[in-house]
Amino acid sequence: MDVPLSNKKEILNLVATHLFPMGVAERKIKIVVFGAYNAGKSSFIRALDPFSRHIEAENADGSTTVAMDFGRIRIGDHSVFLFGTPGQERFEFARKVLSRGMDGAIVVVDSTRDLDEITLSLFQWLRSRGIPVAVMANKCDCADALPDQVKAGAPWFPVHTISARTGMNVEPSLRAFLKEILSARVPLP
Repeated sequence: MDVPLSNKKEILNLVATHLFPMGVAERKIKIVVFGAYNAGKSSFIRALDPFSRHIEAENADGSTTVAMDFGRIRIGDHSVFLFGTPGQERFEFARKVLSRGMDGAIVVVDSTRDLDEITLSLFQWLRSRGIPVAVMANKCDCADALPDQVKAGAPWFPVHTISARTGMNVEPSLRAFLKEILSARVPLP
């Protein structure tokens, strides 16, 4: 069938109606997980999806993400796809590539340490993007955790206290963030 280019909107509506009936396309959510080195991004994704994939390399501290983490979880009618970024500054290009088309961003912060420059620059960059952002104050199961310091450093975003290692409050925090993303989404025509 030969269709004139002037009917692109009608074609898109036709495809959306027949290939993705009743908003199936809007049930897929892409969340990118950011954070500094050793903040707990991979552990956060693993706590949500034990079968998640990680591209890592060994270093003096154990292993570290060098490309990305990928996990998925089903929450209600929504498939949530989680893309974890590397935390080292030299992998900024990977963060930019993985962030394309994201519906929301999570910044995992090690609440046992002061906020570092990478985390502060991520806050500013994500704030300028105009998308939903949540902060996960990780390692709150540790005696030296300071989640109030994380909250003070990120006054623009909701901050959730979690422990990715134990799973404490990880899924409830993601569920709360998913509600925020869905309320910010513009419905498909």
